[in-house]
Amino acid sequence: MLLTLAAFVAVLGILIFVHEAGHFVAAKLVGIQVLRFSLGFGRPILAWRRGETEYWISWIPFGGYVKMAGFEDEGLAGELEGGKSAQPVDPARAFDRKPLVARVVVVVAGVTMNAAFALAVYAGLAYTGTLEPNNIATTEVDSVIATDLPPAAQPLASLRRGDRITTVNGDSVRTWGELQLKLANAHTPVELRVAGRPDSLVLHIADTDTAARFATALALSPYLAPVISTVTSGGAGAKAGLMPGDRILKVNGDTVVSWQDFARVARRNPAQRITVEVQRGSERLSLAVVPERREEREPATKQPRVLGFVGVGAAYPTLPRPGVLGAIRVGWRETTGRAELILDFLAKLVTGRASVRELGGPILIGQISGQAARVGLATLLGFMAFLSINLAILNLLPIPILDGGQLVFLIAEAVRRRPLPLELRLRLTQIGFVVLLGIMILATSNDILRWLGHVFRR
Repeated sequence: MLLTLAAFVAVLGILIFVHEAGHFVAAKLVGIQVLRFSLGFGRPILAWRRGETEYWISWIPFGGYVKMAGFEDEGLAGELEGGKSAQPVDPARAFDRKPLVARVVVVVAGVTMNAAFALAVYAGLAYTGTLEPNNIATTEVDSVIATDLPPAAQPLASLRRGDRITTVNGDSVRTWGELQLKLANAHTPVELRVAGRPDSLVLHIADTDTAARFATALALSPYLAPVISTVTSGGAGAKAGLMPGDRILKVNGDTVVSWQDFARVARRNPAQRITVEVQRGSERLSLAVVPERREEREPATKQPRVLGFVGVGAAYPTLPRPGVLGAIRVGWRETTGRAELILDFLAKLVTGRASVRELGGPILIGQISGQAARVGLATLLGFMAFLSINLAILNLLPIPILDGGQLVFLIAEAVRRRPLPLELRLRLTQIGFVVLLGIMILATSNDILRWLGHVFRR
């Protein structure tokens, strides 16, 4: 619980700081007076002043702001930001007194910093060889759950252990992550080439059938050797004495050939003792493991299911570590790829192909932060990068009070050749605040309903 809380505070605090630092630095560079820099909303827990700027850490942690000259009296939004600053205002350095281009730079600087942060994190993880989305450097199939395949994807049922998929719609795939993304996003018909086979496998899954594509990707499992790479502290595996480097030989007396052989038995036996025989150096050990009982939703159908988790990770082949320029290219690809996934989800929300019940709020962010922290720093950083891209895109939505709404005001000013009336901007900002509050309430209620569902199904 304490780790989850600490991870949540760290993740949210760092990402808010990165975003607001973008606005802060840009405003300083173009000569706008910055009255206050705050992490959080409302009244301050901690406050100090340096030069002409007040620095606050405020009570409401879900956001932050940079209060600039010209925005010191904004009605409801101003109250949310803790009211007027005590610093004297220089009218000549107000936001509205600066050229339009300078103001656009300040408005987009926050989301630019979020995107730059994500790119830097992904590039750093790639350079150090710890980037998880590129993790499994194989497209060799271990197994296919034929019953989970939608009718349009049944040709995949012919795949056997050891088959290696080389291309999807003519694009080569080197990692399991790339293969899954291609299956999820490639246009119909989806053509797969398999090494050693003369004919292609052709899937006729509709581009709009997200559930079928998701189910198809999840029905395939990669071949991984049954060797433990990581052991989660405090997990079932650690309690049983499993260690990194252990090769799993048998589970409940049955020979284990691949990691999936072991994982399937663990998943099917939540809170039930299983016997795991491992090779550790020159020793063969027999250990009793009780997989942790965990409830989650089935990814394709969203139906609840109870699974067993041991808390160990497989060793897997990885791509060679790139150089600096190669890592930057990987960072760019990961950042843009995840941005496309988020934009696709938003488009599905608008068109009704995705449910608003899939939105997550602060509770879900906290839970994932805690889970990521338990796995390791690289996983936590990867989650932060993904969340940073989310924040960048959501801040660009054309909702007054968000950066996207301010950008719309500036575009309207460029078209009209004069600013929108202050009263209209204030009214629209108040409406934007109500809309944003509604979204936050909806996302938080989704979190609470998920938690209650989990509690009552125990």
